[in-house]
Amino acid sequence: MKPQEIEDLSFQIIEKEAEDHGFDERHWPVVRRMIHTSADFDYIHTIRFGNNAVEKGIAAIEKGCSIFTDTNMARVGIRKTEIAHFGGTVSCLMTDPSVAARAAADGTTRALAAVDLAADRLEKGIYVVGNAPTALLRLIQLIQEGKADPALVIGLPVGFVNAAESKQELMALDIPYITNTGRKGGSNVAAAVVNALAIMAYENNKK
Repeated sequence: MKPQEIEDLSFQIIEKEAEDHGFDERHWPVVRRMIHTSADFDYIHTIRFGNNAVEKGIAAIEKGCSIFTDTNMARVGIRKTEIAHFGGTVSCLMTDPSVAARAAADGTTRALAAVDLAADRLEKGIYVVGNAPTALLRLIQLIQEGKADPALVIGLPVGFVNAAESKQELMALDIPYITNTGRKGGSNVAAAVVNALAIMAYENNKK
């Protein structure tokens, strides 16, 4: 089977097994792509959208926003064609020499230092966290302090230490966010959320 045939069949299976999922035409494409990436139907029950997140994310992409990720895996997994169509960029600052230097000097993680470096470039952009709760917690702090103003935060860190807790803190903010409850997540799932938004933006542009 060709790649598109596999994807189409996968979506057909998801639609059949999801049955009456209750999501509308804006939210379901995001959840469906998360399931497609992870083969995990739990996202139907654990996904959370805050403050018109889908609409705000699509609008940011259509304006050619900057997208930052906390891992290169997420960066690589994001579809560049649709993002580039609007003049947007996708970056991961984890390997930036200044990030490593700052993390060493401050005795913290590179994920946290990368958020600090991105903060000034993040206005009306999208920050994507699929791995590091420390990155999400630092971003939340900067938002609370008025030092970061993203159009959308995609917070899907995975793990046993502070992953679920950092998502709860994100959901307490009055900003657009896409996250989930619990420990599950990951760079691949976070990238899938961006891809769903990018595809919807691209389809809107073709109408």
